[in-house]
Amino acid sequence: MFSFLLWCVLFVICWPLAIVALLLWPLVWLITLPFRLLGIAVEGVFALLRAVVMLPARVLGGR
Repeated sequence: MFSFLLWCVLFVICWPLAIVALLLWPLVWLITLPFRLLGIAVEGVFALLRAVVMLPARVLGGR
């Protein structure tokens, strides 16, 4: 919602720039998609490593 309101303000201030931003947004989304997928994968690896490291404490009953 915030990005839409920001785009509306940009449209009022400088409508050609707002139209260009609207047309380029799908291209930007496609370019950033691999980086988001990589971030999800790295977050999963860190969660797995944390679970492996914390396993002895969980087995011994620590919180």
